[in-house]
Formats: sequence, C-alpha cells, structure tokens
Amino acid sequence: LRSLTLSLSLSLSLSSPPPSASLSPREHSNTTTGDASLEADFQYHLFTIIYSIVFVLGLLENILALYLLTRQVQHTSHSYLYLINLAVVDTLFVCMLPFKIHYHLNKNNWIFGDMACRITGTLYYINIYLSIAFFTCICMDRYIAVLHPFTYIRIRATHYLIVVTVLWVAAASIMVPLILGGPLHNMGPENTTACFENFSVASWTHRMMPYNICALVFGFAIPFVIILISYPLVAKRIAHTKRSIHKRKALRTIYMILLICTLCFLPYHLTHLFHFLVRVQLIQSHVFALLIYKMRRVTLALVSFNCCLNPILYYYTSSNKPWRL
Repeated sequence: LRSLTLSLSLSLSLSSPPPSASLSPREHSNTTTGDASLEADFQYHLFTIIYSIVFVLGLLENILALYLLTRQVQHTSHSYLYLINLAVVDTLFVCMLPFKIHYHLNKNNWIFGDMACRITGTLYYINIYLSIAFFTCICMDRYIAVLHPFTYIRIRATHYLIVVTVLWVAAASIMVPLILGGPLHNMGPENTTACFENFSVASWTHRMMPYNICALVFGFAIPFVIILISYPLVAKRIAHTKRSIHKRKALRTIYMILLICTLCFLPYHLTHLFHFLVRVQLIQSHVFALLIYKMRRVTLALVSFNCCLNPILYYYTSSNKPWRL
C-alpha cells in the first residue's frame, strides 16, 4: 500500500506543470515585464503628434522668452530669476523631445542606447517637478509681495539665488543616482527595446518605489497644496484693494499657475498614483490596469504642454512692450 501511494504521488508530481507554466503568456509577461502585456495602440500617433507640436511651439516660445527675460532682468524684480530658470528647464525639455518622437514613431522601440535612455528619461520627469517647484516659488513670492510688502522689500537677489541653487542641486541629486544606478531600458513586446517603462515588479517595488513616493508627495502634493492656499489668500487681499496694478498682476500670475497645474500636472499625477498602485500589485485587476495604462498615456502627452503654456505666464507678469509684441 505504501509503495502504491508513493508511485501515485510521483506520477502526479511529474504530470503537473510548474507554477510559471500554468500562467497564460499575457499573465507571465505581466509578472516579468510590468506594462508589456498592456496595449494602447493609439499612443504611437498621439505622442508623435503632441510632441511634434510641443517641440516646435515650445522651442520658439522659450528661446524668445529667454531672450526677453534676460534683457529686462536688471530692470525688474529679482523674482524674474524664477522665470528665467523655468524657461531654461522648458528649453532642455523640448530639446529632448526629438528622441521621444522617434521612440514613439517606431512603436516604442529605443535605438539610441542605454545611457541616452537614462538621460532623456530622467530629464523628462525632472522637467515636471522642477516646473512645479518654480511655480511654487513664484506663488510664494507673490504671496509675500501682496500680504507682507515690508518683508518683501528686504528680500535680496542673494536669497533668490540660494533658492534656485537648492532646487537645481536637489534635481541633480535625483538625476545622478537614476542615471548611474543601472540600465533603465529593457525588452518590450515584439523584440522592441522599451525606454524608462515596462519595469519588472521587482524594479517597481525596490528601485523605483522611493522615487515615485517622493515625487508624488514632495514633488506634487505639497507644492500643489501651497499653491491652492496662496491663491485665495492673495485674492482676498486684492479684493480689498481698489486700484493696484502690481497686486492685480500677482493675482493673474497665481491664477495662471493654478490653471497650468490643474490642466497639465493634476491629471497626470492622479493617474500615476493608480499606475503606481497597480505596478506594486496593491491593485491586481487587469481591466483596471489597462484603463489606467491608457489614461496615463494621455496624461503623459498632456503634461508636456506646460512648456508651451509657461510663456503665457511670463506675458502676464510683464508689462513691457517687447512682451506685448
């Protein structure tokens, strides 16, 4: 009886497939390559068209903005340093877009090598969070100018330089570990090379988790709350002022920043939050993962429009004739 039991158990163990073999090809792909099993064919045309428009408009607008901002910076407030740096960030972003256009035009196939993938991918996301950081600085500057004018008078150019330096150092401290921390490209579907996406579950839960948590909390949530608080406070003070060109300009500036954040950054970060929860397997619905994947592609394209809208912000903060032209 014992020999019969052993023979039956041995035959069952030999006939049963291993756990990985019992997964369907789609499920197996999802456990190893993250987004590789998710499809959104519209993204290739969407990214190519949107990035091409943003590249042409953004490059022309921001080069012109840098020219005008650097010409008049000596004759205006020191807060123009924030606008100049914001234009520099946007110019770096649009110069990187041709690589992304080629990538999506070839159905998400990266051919420029691993180091180029690391640099362009990191610059893409650094643009998002440096833009939000400079928006927050501009809002705080307008808040102090309107609600605490005597304190604002005592702020020197050195203080603005310190803030700008801290922001760029923080950005560099994030970029360097990402660029030097190992490959950020991997094999996608149909023998393509994916760049800065399709990470495995292990990569999401270990290497990418700290970056994503810090980006969501410190890169967007806290700055967005600061902007939301600054706007009504400034608006309330201006409402009690009969005639003040500078205070109305401050109101228009914060309103424009709030509009850009709401249109470009808020939809992306909401979808990215759910995308992050799917990738670390806190949400395990394939239907929901597919929906979030498609929405994230749309919001990624939408977030790039911020560098075309930022020159409108420069226009609102200036009353000089060159800007009117």
